[in-house]
Amino acid sequence: MQEARSKHRASRLAMIAAAALTVTAVLSGAAHAQSDAVKQLAAPPAMQLPLKPSPEFAKFPQYAGTLGKRQIVLRLGAKTDRDDAGGVHGEYQYADTGEVILIAGDRDGDTLEVEESNDGTHITGNWVGKFAADGSLEGERMNVDDSDPLEFSLRPLAAGQKPSVAAGQSAPAPVQAQKPAPQPAPSHGQAVNGVSNLTIGE
Repeated sequence: MQEARSKHRASRLAMIAAAALTVTAVLSGAAHAQSDAVKQLAAPPAMQLPLKPSPEFAKFPQYAGTLGKRQIVLRLGAKTDRDDAGGVHGEYQYADTGEVILIAGDRDGDTLEVEESNDGTHITGNWVGKFAADGSLEGERMNVDDSDPLEFSLRPLAAGQKPSVAAGQSAPAPVQAQKPAPQPAPSHGQAVNGVSNLTIGE
C-alpha cells in the first residue's frame, strides 16, 4: 500500500514537473515572440544607400575644410532631445564624391566627441576635436579601433555662405605658374636643349 502511494506521489511530481516545463516553454516562446515583435517595431526603417544630405541638417551651422587631404563640409547642430543635453548630431559630405556620412555624439565646452556611420547603423569611425575661440574646429578622425588617425581642420561658414567647393564637385585645379614664352627655334646645326648632337630638321 505504501509502495503504491509512493509510486502515485512520484507520478504526480513528474506530471507537475512536466506541466511546469510546458508552461515555462510556452511563456518563454511567447516572450521570445513578443521580443521579436518589439524589435521589429523598434527597428528603424532601412536607410537608402548611398546616404543623401538630410533637409533636417541643412539648417545647421556649417563648417568647411579638410579631413586628411580631402575637402569636406560638416553640418553640425544640437539635438533637440531634452534628455541628451550637450548632444550633437549632423552629417559631413565629401566635396569630391558627394558621399554623406552621419555623425552623432557630444559637445562638452570646447571639446567635441562624435561617432560616424556611413549607413546609419554601423559605427565606422570616431572624431575627437576642439573648438577654438573663433569657432574653428580641429582634431582627429580615427577608425573604430582608433587606428589610421586623420587630421581635420574646419572653419565655420557665415549664415547663408556657400562652401567654396560645391558638394559633389572636385576642387578646382590649382593655378599653374605661367610658362615662359617659347624661345625661337635654333638654326640648323645648333644645340637643342643643351644636347649638341641633335639638330632641328628643315
